[in-house]
Amino acid sequence: MNIDNDKNLPDDDAGVYVISVAAELSGMHPQTLRQYDRMGLVSPDRTSGRNRRYSLRDIASLRMVQRLVGEGINHAGIKRIIELESAMANMALEVAKLRIEVDALIEANPPKGIAVRKKQPVILYEEEK
Repeated sequence: MNIDNDKNLPDDDAGVYVISVAAELSGMHPQTLRQYDRMGLVSPDRTSGRNRRYSLRDIASLRMVQRLVGEGINHAGIKRIIELESAMANMALEVAKLRIEVDALIEANPPKGIAVRKKQPVILYEEEK
C-alpha cells in the first residue's frame, strides 16, 4: 500500500476499501460494482484471495459512471469516455514534458540569425460619412 509520508494517509490509488464500503461511499449496490468491474468501467485492486479493494480514485470513477448513466449514456459510451479521458490526460502529460524539453533546448541553444521585426504602428482610418 502506498502511504503519503506527510500525513501517513493512503494515496488516492491505494486499494483500501472493501466492496461494501466502496458501495456505500459511491451510493451504489455492491452487485453494481461487481458488474462495472466485469465490464471494465472500474478496475479495483485485488487481494491475494481475489477480493476487490477499491481506492478513492475508483470511488470517484464510480460516481462519474453513476452521473453519466443518469445523463442517459449507455455503458459502452461510458467506457469510451473513460478511455478518451485517459488518453487525453496521457497526451497532456506528454505535451508538458515536451514543452519543458523544448524550453531547455532553446535556452541552451538560443536561435541565431532570426530577424526581429519592429512593431509597426496601427493606423486606423475613419469611414467617410
